[in-house]
Amino acid sequence: MKNNLENYLQKQLQNKLNKRKEENNLRSLVLPNPNNIDFFSNDYLGLARNQELQNHILEEYKVQSNRFKTSRNGSTGSRLLSGHNEYFEEVETQLAYFFCAEKALFFGSGYHANVALLSSILTRNDVILYDNLVHASLKEGYRLSQANHFSFKHNDLEDLEKKILRIQKKTHRHASQTNENQTILVVVESVYSMDGDIAPLRQLVQICEKYNANLVVDEAHSTGVFGKNGNGLVTELGLEKRVFARINTFGKGFGTQGAVILGSETLINYLINFALPFIYTTAPPLFQLVSVKKAMDFLQIYQKKINQKLHQNIELFVYQSKKVLYSDSDNSFTNSKTPIQIIPIKGNEECQKVALELQKKGFEVRAIKSPTVKKGDERLRICLHSFNTEEEIMRLLEVLRRTNGSIKQLS
Repeated sequence: MKNNLENYLQKQLQNKLNKRKEENNLRSLVLPNPNNIDFFSNDYLGLARNQELQNHILEEYKVQSNRFKTSRNGSTGSRLLSGHNEYFEEVETQLAYFFCAEKALFFGSGYHANVALLSSILTRNDVILYDNLVHASLKEGYRLSQANHFSFKHNDLEDLEKKILRIQKKTHRHASQTNENQTILVVVESVYSMDGDIAPLRQLVQICEKYNANLVVDEAHSTGVFGKNGNGLVTELGLEKRVFARINTFGKGFGTQGAVILGSETLINYLINFALPFIYTTAPPLFQLVSVKKAMDFLQIYQKKINQKLHQNIELFVYQSKKVLYSDSDNSFTNSKTPIQIIPIKGNEECQKVALELQKKGFEVRAIKSPTVKKGDERLRICLHSFNTEEEIMRLLEVLRRTNGSIKQLS
């Protein structure tokens, strides 16, 4: 019986894989070509490859590993048990100051941070309203939450306000039955990873304040790129005291790994007590903390110069792509003001075909296929970096033009 059950399960799994393959959206691990030009990584500021930063990290790690001899290779346990040390407190204090927050709590990844936050802070009577393009980790968080959850149209303030009013009206109607206060949590990203567009944060804050809702902002793709020394779009706009919680991650603009939840002391103390992904996870190792700290130190010195070059490359790509790839009559084409640029190519097969051709020509570019994006919204996702040269950008656009004939025809 056991073998039959195992065989049945294996068959079901293989059937699902086969279906993915038929639809040309089967995922697999692919080794990048180290000789190709990077137009696909999230290393926007080039810190992951920066030799000077690496030297600083190794020097600091040597100092701290001598300080914490019993946990130089691994943290040895969760932070509530053996995994906590003075360096965590020092780095979290510095992170809170850097990001203009009252308190900070470090996590091993942005995925863990998002799940920890959304899954733990609400009750059955509460509601999460999320932008329908938020990251999978945020969706995982609200699915694990006790709260009800509903989406609103992407960056659509009118739809968000309509949903809030509908929820409050329903709550008021049944107030005598529940006799409870209700929290509404609005969840957005400051920069969206698949489209590269920016959330209207000022207006979102105003709506949340108008209806006494709480705003959560995932700053994964704005950390390092926006704000003073790279402390994110929320602080660039001066909204840090008007946002309930922020999640800033370090695997992109910082070029390292990890994340931090930023908020009030009450929120951080609550997460330490109730967030299961924090409580029951082995603490991040010393080397990860060192990497984040030294990247933060590095940005406070060099971010302005590096970021200026990044934004010059963004402006160049936007200007030249309109000239090289699109006609003057194409009013549907929009470019991002962020490192994430989109070339729409409908259909998984066609999109993958163009991506592979670009890789053969020396450019690391990846196709974003359904179901990662909605069917019909397939695209090439071009990531720009401070280290890309003007010549590389122009060559990429010229190869794209020749490969596609006309991007418009494919989209």
